[in-house]
Amino acid sequence: MRILSILLTVLIVLPILIVGGQWLTPRWEVWQHLWNTRLPEMIRTTALLTVGVGLGTFLLGTSLAWLVSAYRFPGQSVFEWLLIGPLAMPSFILAYVYMALFDFAGPVQKVLRAWFGPQVWFPEIRSLGGAILVLSLVLYPYVYLLARAAFLEQSASTFEAARLSGYTRTQAFFKLVLPLARPSLAAGMTLAMLEALTDFGAVRFFSVSTISEGIVRLWEGALDRSSALALASLLLLAALVVILVERLLRGQSRYFQANSTYRRLEAVPLHGLPAWLAAGFCLLVFAAALGLPLMQLSAWVAQEWNKGTPGTFDAVYVRYLRTTLGLALTAALIAVGMALILAQHARSGRSRFRTLFTRLATLGYAMPGAVIATGVLITLSLAERWLMLPVLLTGSLLGLIYAYVVRFLSLAYSSADASLEKVTPNLVEAARTMGAGTGRILWRIQIPLISSGLLAGVTLVFVDVLKELPATLLLRPFGMDTLAIWAYMAAAESLWSAAALPSLTILVIGLMTVIVLFRTGKLFL
Repeated sequence: MRILSILLTVLIVLPILIVGGQWLTPRWEVWQHLWNTRLPEMIRTTALLTVGVGLGTFLLGTSLAWLVSAYRFPGQSVFEWLLIGPLAMPSFILAYVYMALFDFAGPVQKVLRAWFGPQVWFPEIRSLGGAILVLSLVLYPYVYLLARAAFLEQSASTFEAARLSGYTRTQAFFKLVLPLARPSLAAGMTLAMLEALTDFGAVRFFSVSTISEGIVRLWEGALDRSSALALASLLLLAALVVILVERLLRGQSRYFQANSTYRRLEAVPLHGLPAWLAAGFCLLVFAAALGLPLMQLSAWVAQEWNKGTPGTFDAVYVRYLRTTLGLALTAALIAVGMALILAQHARSGRSRFRTLFTRLATLGYAMPGAVIATGVLITLSLAERWLMLPVLLTGSLLGLIYAYVVRFLSLAYSSADASLEKVTPNLVEAARTMGAGTGRILWRIQIPLISSGLLAGVTLVFVDVLKELPATLLLRPFGMDTLAIWAYMAAAESLWSAAALPSLTILVIGLMTVIVLFRTGKLFL
């Protein structure tokens, strides 16, 4: 088990190390060329985008979490789970829907010009501000979920003590509740900022030049592999900086309840205008992030269905759907199987060596998809050359699944580790005394007991693979496309209606999965 765990860890970490290793042997002529062209602009816009999305998700996620946790208003219990829905929304889908609706030639601006004249001002959606808005709407659930959990874990007695000290409810929130939730808020913002850092589809639709977009453009379009690899190493460094800043801001903050009596904070009923304002704010965010795109995509699908457009619920659609589901399920099962082996090895004995290997193996989720794809391509190319393999690994199905597993192993590991934590050690020890080995114990005892947790891990990886765009774009075998690629390619040609069906399929599958996981308490293990 130990040797297998080490081999799996090396296999997972190798693509990331290869990209990071570019800093050990930098090619200064490549960096000089990048700096003299678009690198300064890419660094500036990437930084602004990441910080802007961090602030946007903090404001939206924290305010919504406090509203549904601390107050009662019309629809509060429904909004509590509806507001996680945007987790299922790929950013590039929301981006092209907003382009179609709010661009100069879109219906919104046409109506405004008809009402107020041709000189009416409207903010430019294809801009850095538009990208920050869209990504904040898609990513705020990261902060919302963690903030809501943190608010619910705080005891009512702590809040009441602040009120007795003379603080108003608003002052108690800013001076007590918010600082106590700081570790959770920092974790949620970090996840959102890492997603913004790695985003490719939305920023390309909005013509925003970021490092992630530059990697794909140079690798696919200009075929400048050296420059793309240099940018990938820079993006890897940026991701590590975001993680480091989060750790420094959070510090060693750990908060505990001072007494053993826990009472959930009692929600205050709102009446009249405040109640409807709270409900209206929740409805506005939900509509902007999920409701409006769902209605528009459904309208486009109905339009294509009525016209009998090829690809609408026919054999072509079934082929794309089968390919996508097969890829996602295969990657999810492999990721969970590997995660289970690594988690079992980590729990067989605590040491710095095991802890280090665990952290290395689960680093991929913090890394941008474009970086993972670049590292996998180089890793497979080196393997082909050194091992003199008769078949090509690059551009193969194996390479694509390899990238998915590297990218999303962390999700599977969290589920497997949390599930194994719940298995009574006495059962394992009893099996050992009867002569059962580690593999037999895992297969015959632990897996049957933790099957629901493993299923949650499979589901989490499955949904993220459905939405993954940059890795699929760079690594997919020739002639094999997924629903995400179909939607992206059609939207890139401004064929909004043609992109609607694959987009709606991804969204519906992801939405059902996210809601089920949330309702069963397995969305964040």
